[in-house]
Amino acid sequence: MKPAGLQLRLTRFPLAWAVACLLFPLPALSQESPEFSSSAALTLEECYALARVRSETLAIQQELIEETEGRFLQALSSALPSVHFELSEKRQDGNNASSFSLKEIPERKITFSQPLFSGFKEFAAIAGSKAERRERQNQKHRAEQLLFLDVARAFHLLRQQREDLGALEITRVTLLERLTELEERERLGRSRLSEVASAEAQLARVEASIELIRRQERTARHLLEFLTGVEPIDGIADSSPSFLMPPDESTYLDMAGSRADVRAVYEAWQKSRMEVVIARSKVWPTIDLEGTYYTKRIGASSGVDWDATISVSLPLFQGGEAVGGIQTASSRARQKELEFLRLKRQARLEIRDAWAEFDSAWNRSAALEKASNASERSFLLQTEEYRRNLVNNLDVLQALQALQDTRREWITAQQETKRLYWQLRVTTGDIP
Repeated sequence: MKPAGLQLRLTRFPLAWAVACLLFPLPALSQESPEFSSSAALTLEECYALARVRSETLAIQQELIEETEGRFLQALSSALPSVHFELSEKRQDGNNASSFSLKEIPERKITFSQPLFSGFKEFAAIAGSKAERRERQNQKHRAEQLLFLDVARAFHLLRQQREDLGALEITRVTLLERLTELEERERLGRSRLSEVASAEAQLARVEASIELIRRQERTARHLLEFLTGVEPIDGIADSSPSFLMPPDESTYLDMAGSRADVRAVYEAWQKSRMEVVIARSKVWPTIDLEGTYYTKRIGASSGVDWDATISVSLPLFQGGEAVGGIQTASSRARQKELEFLRLKRQARLEIRDAWAEFDSAWNRSAALEKASNASERSFLLQTEEYRRNLVNNLDVLQALQALQDTRREWITAQQETKRLYWQLRVTTGDIP
């Protein structure tokens, strides 16, 4: 039976728990405003919101989208007419005897140019720029998902180190209580001096472990501060509810084709197909319409107000340039298609691996929860039996060591399960 949640249960050591809560208070839900002050307990969602604002990678992706929008406008302009107003003032050494010997020849005109047919090049360029824009948008969306995964990993790693510190502090306080009791019993002659020495040695090992985890906690905190830009991060709060077991593997495998990076490669393939159309347009004739309306003319042409010209150009021989361009563009399109198919298959493999890791971590966490509860009961029973002289101090210390190790493993398994859960969501692209 799989657990409904992964929350750490409160220990049943009142004094130890009280001291540990004073030294290492568990993070609480933030009651601060959305300004995210460093003294507030930040949730995963708040950390991600801060990281999105700070990320240079997302800013670059946004600029690439702006760049593709500019290329779309350029492609659109090639299919639209162009209109210009031109003014010229010609002066020559004339005597004004005829229209050919005028001293001043001013001219004002409005020119109009419209491509009528160019092998569908303009429409292919427009479609290609739209596909490129969708490609950039999907790339940005995938970058946002990967950023979320980085933040989630750093968040739960920091959460793991702080909960681990809390568990070690509970063990340290329990050993101090144990040592005080042993010293009193040794003074009364009910315990041996070696039992006190054993407890002191175990206490020293726990304090050494605390220093190690404190160093690891600082490293994890620095990583989250780097991603969010908040320094220092005093508290974090895991506000996500106990998540239920997600759907089975087949449900996620069906999402492989809609993942943002897969869609980006698909759009790159569509863009390359339009480039083939553009390359083929070089072997088609081009037809253009040009017109001019004159607002001011003098001399022999003063009575002509407008003219229009239709020009047709048919390529006959280009030395293989057009054929080579078509072959190159077609080859690139096939490469993009193969890249899309490869990435789609790879996405399915990544989803299957992520599912297997998450499912294993879920089951391991459930087993460690039972082991932690059993170790806690064992330690309580050993402590009670020691007071009745049914077991020796070594048995109690071993039970305490087993409880500490099991509880720390469970904490690690809990946070690892959550990291792998978000990894599975990002692997499938199922992130809001």
